[in-house]
Amino acid sequence: MCPHCRAFIDARERVCPYCETEVGPPAAARIPSDLLGGLVPATRFVTFLILLVNLGLFAATFIYSMRRGNPSPAMGIDGVTLYTFGAKLREAVLLGGEWWRLVTAGFLHGGVLHILMNTWILFDLGAQVEEIYGSRRFIVIYFTATVTGFLASTLWSAGLSVGASAGLMGLIGAMIALGVRYPSSVAGAMRGLYLRWVLYILLFGLLPGLQIDNAAHLGGLAGGFAAAWLAGLPDLEGSRRERMWRIAAYGATALTLLCFVQLARQIASLT
Repeated sequence: MCPHCRAFIDARERVCPYCETEVGPPAAARIPSDLLGGLVPATRFVTFLILLVNLGLFAATFIYSMRRGNPSPAMGIDGVTLYTFGAKLREAVLLGGEWWRLVTAGFLHGGVLHILMNTWILFDLGAQVEEIYGSRRFIVIYFTATVTGFLASTLWSAGLSVGASAGLMGLIGAMIALGVRYPSSVAGAMRGLYLRWVLYILLFGLLPGLQIDNAAHLGGLAGGFAAAWLAGLPDLEGSRRERMWRIAAYGATALTLLCFVQLARQIASLT
């Protein structure tokens, strides 16, 4: 999308064919490299990094749960293991001051089906959002959605909660924000598509016996929408606005690392 007239253009364009504004390197830098003729979407760097962290933590919790005597961790990681590795628990967050769980919970999963579903959505949707908004804004949107999602979950429910779905709902919120802030026929169709996604996900979460955290979904959706609305689309590299979002991305990354440092300290104290 052209940063000046907001028309959809080819990412390879260096000059907008509609308003003749130079779009330069930022547009070229966001060109993905698809596989199998586009059947497998390109995974951008930050999306790929989140996928690696998710899979690494799932492997760690799988092994830890199995060593604790869980005969089938693939079907479900036990609650003690999830708590040890940073799951959200209201008592720990509000009374224990373990605020970092609002972040670490977003990188944990309760079983093989859970992580496979979220990996599939992140692999597909994450690449699209990171391509449109750029890596800096993507980091801020995903971080904000994860925190607001698990904050809403903390206020709504006392139980354990984990999963990347709060952040993923934030990415859906970012796509809806795109259609609201930059109205066009294409953006309108995109907005309608992702609003239907939200409806399907929330209805799925109401099915009995699934223990899906709709509070985290709604909180993540709201946080992602708000962050994306404020962020807007990338400007030319080197602009004041881009410097601001670079600082914001560094801040979100630093806070995430701090949360994992706190998590590592807790695991070390328990082992």
